[in-house]
Amino acid sequence: MCGIVGLLVKKTHLREHLGELMMPMLIGMSDRGSDSAGLAVFTETLKGEDRKYSLYGNKFNWQGLAHNYQTHFGIEANLTEPVGDRAVLTSHLSPDTIKPWLKQNYPQLHILSTGRTIDLYKDIGTPTDVARRYNFQSLKGSHLVGHTRMATESAVTPDRAHPFTAGEDFCLVHNGSLSNPNEIRRKLEPRGIKFETDNDTEAACRFLEWRMQEGDDLEAAMSKGFEELDGFYTFLMGTADKLALVRDAFGCKPAVVAETDDYVAIASEFRSLAHLPDVKHAHIYEPVPEEMYVWKA
Repeated sequence: MCGIVGLLVKKTHLREHLGELMMPMLIGMSDRGSDSAGLAVFTETLKGEDRKYSLYGNKFNWQGLAHNYQTHFGIEANLTEPVGDRAVLTSHLSPDTIKPWLKQNYPQLHILSTGRTIDLYKDIGTPTDVARRYNFQSLKGSHLVGHTRMATESAVTPDRAHPFTAGEDFCLVHNGSLSNPNEIRRKLEPRGIKFETDNDTEAACRFLEWRMQEGDDLEAAMSKGFEELDGFYTFLMGTADKLALVRDAFGCKPAVVAETDDYVAIASEFRSLAHLPDVKHAHIYEPVPEEMYVWKA
């Protein structure tokens, strides 16, 4: 049992308050997952070729990374001041250059996400602790995807917390369990798709990554997922300009949507939506199984 939350604000002025609106949603899912929590927030798109890399390193020497980056690439590292165990590196260099360099020189460092819009946070601890550690209340953006985890399929570690990411500006959170993640892994690894954990949710994320690399858009990729991904699931996904929700054919895992002129809010249970402004006038509904719901940012 895990908890999912999603929020997309339709009015530009509400982007300043995205974190404030989300906080009670995430904390409200604490009973569904208390061992780790995470959040992906989509912000303004970086200009030019710049990409940002959300990085996690336990007791990591961030100053050493900045120094070695400058020495190796001949340019100053644009690295944020670390908050908790996380910092963000922004670079105009290609991910094909940055990612191998990070992995070769800092194998203990975990690349949480890559992209022009996405910022990703995840760590072990209760949702309240994680939210305070990374100051979720101050986050700004157009939409977000959050998760509270109760581990059933793999160890409780920061890299196995949700959201999972693949490619650029894409993330997925999952309530449920897949019965065929190893089958998916055996299918994808010979095609060059690399796995970083033994978590079943990563198998779903990598499957969608593969399909989108093959030219599918998110909707087409998920349509193929209905055929390939076996198990019980509610998936909530975020891209640079979309929030998307889908449930398996049996609809075993709950989800509730509240939609107004100002926002679309999603949670595993209504109690995480009850605090939202004007929610009593919202269109509230339970998503139909095996139907994809997509909202544009």
